[in-house]
Amino acid sequence: MSLVSERHVANAIIINMQFKAMCLKNLRNITTKLTIYYDGSCLLCLAEIHVLKQHNYRALLAFVDVQSLDSSTTIIDCNLALETIHARLGDEAIIIGPKVFFEAYKRTNLAFIKYLFSFSSFRYFYAKFYGFFAKHRHQISKVIGPTLLKIVQRKYPV
Repeated sequence: MSLVSERHVANAIIINMQFKAMCLKNLRNITTKLTIYYDGSCLLCLAEIHVLKQHNYRALLAFVDVQSLDSSTTIIDCNLALETIHARLGDEAIIIGPKVFFEAYKRTNLAFIKYLFSFSSFRYFYAKFYGFFAKHRHQISKVIGPTLLKIVQRKYPV
């Protein structure tokens, strides 16, 4: 290996270590639990929740299937939660839509996804994509949901 390529490798290793240290530092500051309300009849939603559960190593995420709730006894509107994802941050604040994923992935050990969400431009385009997805998720889920859920369950067995 040439001296130039060795320097590139060394720099890449240093940058990777700095990024991991930054992520760990930011993780230590997050202590508020996030309760995610999801649609348990959506296979794509189940796949995402399965991944989040497997990377919930600090137990800062809780998961509630909206389908199993009694709408008269919960603080969220179940019908609205079935249209777009909802979460409760701590004991009070309700967040809706793409921000739920931003908050959820901040509480996992998935550094690359947290890195992507750190860019406002990524969050902007993700929000646009999520709007389309939320409107058509059942149709999309019928096509790719079963396969994606099987892949995720194979990768992260319970």
